[in-house]
Amino acid sequence: MKARNSKKFFGRDDCDLRRRGVAAAELAVCLPVIVLLVLAMIESCTMIFLKQSLTVAAYEGIRTSLEERAVEADVRAACQQVLTDRSVQGGTINVDPVNFERLAPGEYISVTITAPADPNSVIPGSFYRGKTLSATATMMKEL
Repeated sequence: MKARNSKKFFGRDDCDLRRRGVAAAELAVCLPVIVLLVLAMIESCTMIFLKQSLTVAAYEGIRTSLEERAVEADVRAACQQVLTDRSVQGGTINVDPVNFERLAPGEYISVTITAPADPNSVIPGSFYRGKTLSATATMMKEL
C-alpha cells in the first residue's frame, strides 16, 4: 500500500483545506440566490396583504352603501377606516354612482379602491416598483 503524500498545515491535511475552500465557494454562489428568494417572498407576501386589504376595504364600503340613509361620505369613511387600520398608504376610493342613495332597487353600486405598491412596500426598490393594485366590490341595491 502506498501512503498518501499529504502535507500537514496546523494539524490538517491539504484535503481538509480544499474541502473548506469548496464549501466557501458554494456559499459565495448560493447565498445571494437564497437572499434574493427570501426578499422576493417577503415582497410577494406584502403585496398579497395589500391586495387583500383593498378587497376588504371595498367590501366594507359596499356594505355601508347598502345601509338605510347611507351617503357617499359614509362609504368613504368605512373604506378609509379599513385602509388606516391596515396601514395602507396612498389609497384612493371611487364610488360609482356618486349619489347612489337615489338609485332604484335592482341597480348596482360599485366601490373601487386603488393603491400604489411603492409606498406600501417593505423593501426599497421593490419588485413591484411603479405598479398599482386595485380591488372592486359591486352589489345590487335592495329595498
